[in-house]
Amino acid sequence: MHLSAPPREDRQIVRMVVMDRSVTSRTVAQHIGPVTHHSVSARTIRRHLEQSGLSARRALFGLPLMQNHKHLRHQWCDERKMWVAEWNEVDFTDESRICLQHHDGRIRVWRHRGDNMLNSCVVHHRTGPALGIMLWGGIGYHSCPPLARIAGTLNSQRYISEVLEPVVVPYFQGLVKAIFQQENERPHVARIVQRLFVNHQIELLPWPARSPDLSPKENMWSMVIHRMHQIKPPASTSDQLR
Repeated sequence: MHLSAPPREDRQIVRMVVMDRSVTSRTVAQHIGPVTHHSVSARTIRRHLEQSGLSARRALFGLPLMQNHKHLRHQWCDERKMWVAEWNEVDFTDESRICLQHHDGRIRVWRHRGDNMLNSCVVHHRTGPALGIMLWGGIGYHSCPPLARIAGTLNSQRYISEVLEPVVVPYFQGLVKAIFQQENERPHVARIVQRLFVNHQIELLPWPARSPDLSPKENMWSMVIHRMHQIKPPASTSDQLR
């Protein structure tokens, strides 16, 4: 099969992975074999797809957005489109539960270069309970606060006692001017939490719902996870990460 003049089999291979981006090359080989009337290996399938410009890349993870979410995101970006130096004052923060036994971020999809934002190339997911460690962290232009380990499920009281009072307040007291960013999860927007920010005169950056992709901190978690997966032997309990 020569892709310079694509035969019917090549078009069927490409059509299969475009219709189902997460299909494996082995599955494609099993389906295309009866069509070609000879055995086709998964390696051959991958080679033909790569010659067509398709390669297996890690899928993005995204949250489904309603129309109102899209409107608020656009409005938020439009209000800050002239920001330049202001971004240097923002500390982006978030929590992340890092699984110790597996990492579902390794799901791969077939796509062309530049297709990473297509809905068919994005894996939508909800977080769920898993064996792992909950971390809070932040990233800023000039410096960043230390990582904080959260014991158990995050709630407003634990957010205050394990993150805000021991880490955030002392850190922000050492800065001349800073803006605190957090997402709109319930522990973040509780009244006692908002009262703490007011009492300590910590300025908050308004944040649109379901917008983790607007924050550069996601790159930080990717680096942390990458470091964790380099630990040999792999950690099986959170205490082994101390």
